[in-house]
Amino acid sequence: MQTSDDVLRNVLTQAKTIAIVGFSANPVRPSHYVAAFLQSKGYRIVPVNPGLDGQVHLGERVYAQLGDIPFEVDMVDIFRASTAVPGIIDEALKRWPDLQSVWMQLGIVHEEAASRAQARGVTVVMDRCPRNEIPRLGL
Repeated sequence: MQTSDDVLRNVLTQAKTIAIVGFSANPVRPSHYVAAFLQSKGYRIVPVNPGLDGQVHLGERVYAQLGDIPFEVDMVDIFRASTAVPGIIDEALKRWPDLQSVWMQLGIVHEEAASRAQARGVTVVMDRCPRNEIPRLGL
């Protein structure tokens, strides 16, 4: 599935709050520095990692799972193996029936789960990184 620049631009301009699934406390890990980059661009990030539940990183409380987040998010950004994607998408759709978008990071693709999300009206981006796309698109 190829995602057009117009779709990417729309996803990145509409999202304000982004759940980072697979967030790492280690600043050299991609999930950490992408989250920090997104914050620097004005997004609110919500770290999700069961091993860090209750801790505070980048000024935000870490949640064990998506279902624990007590407020709305616009985008779920996935930093987990492709095999974990169906469960993450199912949890996200259960928690937020009106979720705007799901973003799978570089190397992460799951066509079946993407199709399920799209059938519910969710925009899905796979195998891309917002850290790369935001500057490329001039956002």
